[in-house]
Amino acid sequence: MGNLSSSQKRIIGVFGHHLCGKTTIMDALLKEYYGVDRIGQRYLDKDEIEKQKKSTFTNHIITINYQDIRTFFIDTPGSADFLGDINTAINAVDNVLLVINAASGIEVTTERVYKVAKEMNKPVIFFVNGLDKEGVKYGKVIEELKEKFEDGAKLVPFQIPIGEGENFKGLVNLLTKKSYIYEKDFSGKAKEIDGIEEEAKEYFEKYHSELIEDIVETNESLMEKYFEGGEESISAEELLQSLHNSLESDQIIPVLGGSALQNIGVDRILNAVKKFGMASNERTFEFEDGEVIKPVEDAEMIGMVIKNDVDPFVGRISYIRILSGKMKSVSNLYVVDEEKIEKTAHIYLPGLEKNEEIEEASAGDIILIPKLKSCKIGYTLREKNEDKKVMIPEYPEPMISKSINPKSKNEIDKITSSLQKLSESDKTFTWEYDAETGETIVNGIGEVHLEVMLEKLKKNFGVDFEVGKPKIAYRETVKKPMKAEYKHKKQTGGHGQYGHVKLEIEPLERGTGYEFVDKIVGGVIPKNFIPSVDKGIKEALKNGVLAGFPVVDVKVTLYDGSYHAVDSSDIAFQIAARSAFKEAVKNASPVLLEPIMSVEVFVPNEYTGDVMGEVTAKRGRPMGMEAVGKGTDKINAEIPLAEMMDFSPRLNSLSSGKGYFNMKFSHYMEISPDIQNKIVEEFKVEE
Repeated sequence: MGNLSSSQKRIIGVFGHHLCGKTTIMDALLKEYYGVDRIGQRYLDKDEIEKQKKSTFTNHIITINYQDIRTFFIDTPGSADFLGDINTAINAVDNVLLVINAASGIEVTTERVYKVAKEMNKPVIFFVNGLDKEGVKYGKVIEELKEKFEDGAKLVPFQIPIGEGENFKGLVNLLTKKSYIYEKDFSGKAKEIDGIEEEAKEYFEKYHSELIEDIVETNESLMEKYFEGGEESISAEELLQSLHNSLESDQIIPVLGGSALQNIGVDRILNAVKKFGMASNERTFEFEDGEVIKPVEDAEMIGMVIKNDVDPFVGRISYIRILSGKMKSVSNLYVVDEEKIEKTAHIYLPGLEKNEEIEEASAGDIILIPKLKSCKIGYTLREKNEDKKVMIPEYPEPMISKSINPKSKNEIDKITSSLQKLSESDKTFTWEYDAETGETIVNGIGEVHLEVMLEKLKKNFGVDFEVGKPKIAYRETVKKPMKAEYKHKKQTGGHGQYGHVKLEIEPLERGTGYEFVDKIVGGVIPKNFIPSVDKGIKEALKNGVLAGFPVVDVKVTLYDGSYHAVDSSDIAFQIAARSAFKEAVKNASPVLLEPIMSVEVFVPNEYTGDVMGEVTAKRGRPMGMEAVGKGTDKINAEIPLAEMMDFSPRLNSLSSGKGYFNMKFSHYMEISPDIQNKIVEEFKVEE
């Protein structure tokens, strides 16, 4: 299509709950614009894991040229476990197409996407899919949507079905009063008819005037026209422009409909987004300091990384949304986050089997660039070497952890490099090597997310490993003051070893850490050996006396000791300090501390009681509850990390899959004696 202005570009994200039909919608579009054979083959799901499980687990981006506009579609995962990709996509797009399964109604991912879209000020268009399913009533779906999402903005159908269930055959545009009757051959071709088909008249009477009135209410001049001359005094173009303005200002939420599987109404999505959706020149981004980035061509090129494909053989392929300016295929890009220059030789528009190489891209384009070495999701790319970064959304913290251990020591380096590559494709998949426990820990949003990422690690990168539950990072401390001394004395011929210390330990406030106090007077221990005592204590802190966990929140006072003019040494005082400290801890009522998490649980209010009971059963402490949105409660609680390991599946079970939670570390707290005894016994068995 050549060079286009940003006003001729649309970026559309397709969102919705698992099995709502997002990827089937994309199949229908690909059938028309890429000539694929059949709908339902999930052509964008190219990863082996996606093919195997018949589900989308990462964002997929495709370019579709429609009439005189270039559209970029981002097909997104349907599981809330993949909120990292979902949040990235919402931030990147100009239009949020939120797909509803007409038979299933409003589901948990639908609500979460809508909430995030509103937080990011992104306009939402609903698409009610599956109007051909048995028992579906369009009016009932609309009422459910109104009840759940009409909060300030008016939710109104832009289209109504001609027939329902097995009799569904087309759509009526409520503004133009045109009917579209589709062939039963999955071609997506419709016959356009002026007027309203008989099967659609009931819905037309119900929703037509409502749509017109809701649109004119947002525009004073149209309202005056409407009151003076009625609907006939306003043109369809005026109504569409006003609908466009109302969508941008979040006053109206339009509803489209169809059947992706039957290829009915999918073509009208493109037409609707062209007519009243947001163009790329109408949406702005900001730097972190609040400065607005204007989407114009005659400005500095500023881009944002929105996706990384990581192929174990090809390497990284980065997808960049250009926010302003122009970019040539041969360019130098400044990666602000890494303070590095990246050189490019080729840029492409994302395609299906083959990407289209282009010489120049501009504001509103999504391009892909191979083999950028230092670009992670959310990174800012600039033409100039300036340090301002684009504002990106906050990402949810990983909720689920597993330990992985390679089956062969030869795999250690391979597993490390593979994890590094895999984490570059998903901001919510993290990993670290825990030197304390000797384990490699991987973290994800939920069970499904982690399962998929680990399968990718095995199949895509050829790494073999075992998966287990990670060890909880407990801590040890003391409950009362205690003194101890230790004299390290050894004579082995020649110089011997001599170090003698007297220590007093006492508990500190939780979270204080470690404090060392030197109270030596009169030179009974020379000053040059005092750091050795401190060093020996720090070494002893690494492994407690109960179960080998680090000791925290203790004050250690060195108050006396002795030395030998010839045999004393740094190592001798380290050994003496370490031994004295351990002896003192043993007699100071040592206890285990466990990590406590601050947890926010979001749940429909009909399940609040059951979930609150589960929180209590998990040794949790409810900290309060509040209503958030229509029919949803937020429970604030503090729960031990050990009890959160299976909380996600339990919450899904109790809330019929509609609940979700966030958590972050809060503090350490003393554990109960019975649980402490169990942990200590397990440690002894391992030893």
